Amino acid sequence: MANIKELSKLEERFSSGHRACSGCTAPLVVRMLMMAAGETPVVVGSATGCLEVVTTIFPYTAWKTPFIHSAFENSAATVSGVETAYRSLKKQGKYEDKDVRFVALGGDGGTYDIGFQSLSGAMERGHNMVYVCYNNEAYMNTGIQRSSATPKFGETTTSPVGSVEPGKKQFPKNLTKIMAAHGIPYVAQGIPSMWNDLITKFQKALNCGGPAFVNVLAPCRLGWAFPSEKAIQIGRDAVDTCVWPLYEVVNGEYKITYKPKEKKPVEHYLKQQTRYRHLFKPGGEKAIEEIQKWVDSEWEKLKRLAGEE
Repeated sequence: MANIKELSKLEERFSSGHRACSGCTAPLVVRMLMMAAGETPVVVGSATGCLEVVTTIFPYTAWKTPFIHSAFENSAATVSGVETAYRSLKKQGKYEDKDVRFVALGGDGGTYDIGFQSLSGAMERGHNMVYVCYNNEAYMNTGIQRSSATPKFGETTTSPVGSVEPGKKQFPKNLTKIMAAHGIPYVAQGIPSMWNDLITKFQKALNCGGPAFVNVLAPCRLGWAFPSEKAIQIGRDAVDTCVWPLYEVVNGEYKITYKPKEKKPVEHYLKQQTRYRHLFKPGGEKAIEEIQKWVDSEWEKLKRLAGEE
């Protein structure tokens, strides 16, 4: 497990002064990722999105590592190319004494949707890299449009709520399981609210010796519409309701890394976010019940996969 005393001694490789919203959890994800890398050199590639925009507004940067801004759809392809070049240079004897890690970053829009093809290709080819999705469950940078990570009944600008429409009509894609199906060495779900769990997973991903994928739920103050000081608590509630279970898949073996002492009902999580306010008006009870049944079903499936029936 991650050691907080040792981590506190490390130099920060992601600086303050960036322009993320107050309460944004994406910078926390990156800080924990950099802590997990320790003193090992890291090359970072990031798709267009919130994180890229707020950390690299010309002529400033929050990154104290080599950083590559790629297009929306090809963060994984870009970093896989850099990792291949590194391996070539090592074969030529030019980097024999340097151990470098490679990380690709993308939001859920650039990962679940528009970047899925390049992500799947990079994982299938076996590049020694870590792909981290900071999943805020919509295209937040371009106006809060729905993605395939947006939860059912969530309100966005393209899945509006009204007398006819109930919000998004589909449950989210389970990308974590899709990546596990690629047969790669390491896959995990995490959340910055549980720092020890997340940093430990980043350490495993960075040192697994092959392609790794970490899906991190990143509560968004703007798109989810909650007070900025509640970001960490809402993340904990996502875990304690099993809306976002914490688990890892190591060489195909599932393991649940956190089990709530008391599994809370989903409305405890939903009611804190304005994107679900319509569910707490008369007539919304059935939608909440449907979400609860889905969450319960997914949790039971995960327990079976982990051998905990």
